This record gives sequence, structure tokens and C-alpha cells, in this order.
Amino acid sequence: MANPTAAMLVIGDEILSGRTRDSNMHYLAKELTKCGIDLQEVRVVSDAPQAIQDAVKALSQRFDHVFTSGGIGPTHDDITADNVASAFGAAIDVREDAREILQAHYVASGLELNAARLRMARIPDGAELIANPVSAAPGFTLHNVHVMAGVPEIFEAMVAGILPQLTGGTPLMSQNLRVHRGEGDIAETLATLAGDFPDLSVGCYPFQRDGAFCVNIVVRGADGARVNAAIARLGQELGL
Repeated sequence: MANPTAAMLVIGDEILSGRTRDSNMHYLAKELTKCGIDLQEVRVVSDAPQAIQDAVKALSQRFDHVFTSGGIGPTHDDITADNVASAFGAAIDVREDAREILQAHYVASGLELNAARLRMARIPDGAELIANPVSAAPGFTLHNVHVMAGVPEIFEAMVAGILPQLTGGTPLMSQNLRVHRGEGDIAETLATLAGDFPDLSVGCYPFQRDGAFCVNIVVRGADGARVNAAIARLGQELGL
């Protein structure tokens, strides 16, 4: 049986402007690989209602899971929750369980749960909360869309909390072989290997070392023995 599939939707003008470097995709990809959920697409959209709604609709129809990051804070431009709700035609308002979580957090912090902070308790009807052990304000899951914060520390904590609740598949195994030759020198060998091991992914990633062209060959697959066999054959054919 094929592994479940996933997409990620990164939301925020600050990402698209280059002011903020996204690290959440890298973290999510690693964690999904560990639990056998295949991340197949990542999109970045601006803080624009229609862009968010269109992306949510498209991705939720194509993939088993959609993970979003960004836009669920207390400020005017935090519009992710509203637009995920709109994408599914769900009503959204302050929900009592989310409000109680925030109230307890801000009382303990000696801060006021003001109108801006209360915005973070607005949850679409039918959604399930995603715990936030860092700053309390919850994310949520609506249908197959998991809505989480953009701050890396919070995003990572939310991902760690939700992944054990999802049904995964077979984690991918990988092996790496570093070759001190250019891509063109080994392209034919790699094509033959990929054809002979159609159940594996064979990737070629070039880099330079001391002015010389080199590549990292990465072989991935669900069967560790097959991965090892492919790497062993490649090393033998390249005389490594």
C-alpha cells in the first residue's frame, strides 16, 4: 500500500519578500519522512485571502494531509484561520475551550487576555485543536488541513504533537555516495541504475570542492536491502 501523501502551505508576505527565511519546510520534511508520510508539494502564498483559500482547496483535494505554517497570531494580518474556514465553508468564532487555554496562560503570565490575543481563540466550527506547549495559542485541524504557527519553535512543537495522531506508512531509507566526478561523467550509469531499480529514487546533487565538480548520489526507498544493493552496485561500477 502506498504511503499517505502530504503538502505544505507556507503563508506570509515576509517569506515572499525575503525578510524571513523559512525553516519549517525543512523540519516538516524530515519528520514526515521518519513516519512514512510522503511530502510531495510545498507552496508559498502571500497574506491574501483568495490566495490562501485557493491553495487550501487545491491541496486538500490532492493530498491526504496539508500542513500550513504562519498567520495565526494576534495581529490584523494573521488571517489564516479565517481563510481556511472560508475554504471549507465553515463558520469561525471564539471557541470556549481555546479561550480557556489562553486565559489560563495569560493569567499565569500576568498579562491581559485583550481583544488582540483573543483573536487566537477563533476556531472554525468542526475543527480539532492542536496543542501549543510553547505559547499556548492553539492551532487546529479542519478536515485534512493542519493549521500551525509560523514561529519555528512553536511550529516544531505542534508538529511533534500531531504526527503521532496520524497514520503513517513505511519510512524511507536512504544511502548517500559522494562521487568526485561531474554529473555528465556518470549520467548514463545513473540512468541504468534507476531503470534497474524502479522501486527506488535515485537523486544526483552536484557541488564543487576545491574547484572540482562533484556529486552526492542519494538512493531512497522503503526496502533497506534494495537501497543497500543499489548503492553497492553503483560503488562497484564507479570503482569506489
